Amino acid sequence: MVADTHTQRVLDLVHQKGLLRTSDLDAIDAPRVMLTRLTSAGLLDKVGRGLYRLPSHTGSEHEGLAVVATKVPQAVFCLLTALQFHELTTQLPRQVWIAMPRGSHVPRLDYPPLKMVQMTGDVYAAGVEEHQRDGVTLRVYGAAKTVVDCFKHRNKIGLDVALEALKDARAKQKATADDLWRYAKLCRVANVMRPYLEVIE
Repeated sequence: MVADTHTQRVLDLVHQKGLLRTSDLDAIDAPRVMLTRLTSAGLLDKVGRGLYRLPSHTGSEHEGLAVVATKVPQAVFCLLTALQFHELTTQLPRQVWIAMPRGSHVPRLDYPPLKMVQMTGDVYAAGVEEHQRDGVTLRVYGAAKTVVDCFKHRNKIGLDVALEALKDARAKQKATADDLWRYAKLCRVANVMRPYLEVIE
């Protein structure tokens, strides 16, 4: 009977969370061996090391992001991944781009492949939005901050990508000139961006 109770508690929890980490079982006092049993029984799918979901759960296009957000809560999705999230690019990034505080190590995940950039205090903390996808909170830089980050990291992703993002963000009214300017100053790329901002105003 105890095993049945554990089974129900684990399934209720994964239903509520979308993605379940091994450590989440501690909160409901369920033994971790339950995950192996439920996976063998076909009641759970393993999507990565220590990460499970219901088989009926059809992963959305944001599933990779949900996996990262669950395993690396301090990660903020940035650059190409954030552009794709805000529909500001035609690029399809092969890796998930995340920002982490300076001094962080690249998180070790089996899936999806990650590309990390380090950011300092204010620059890392500014412009973070929270979006719910697949029952998981995704931390993503807003459109204006993302565009500015693209100029800041233009050597990594290409100036053409940054320019496309800037034009799209203004055309789709996803970023105001004031917001872009404020983040440009914070990220110290105001001089780089000034001529482009003047052209599209």
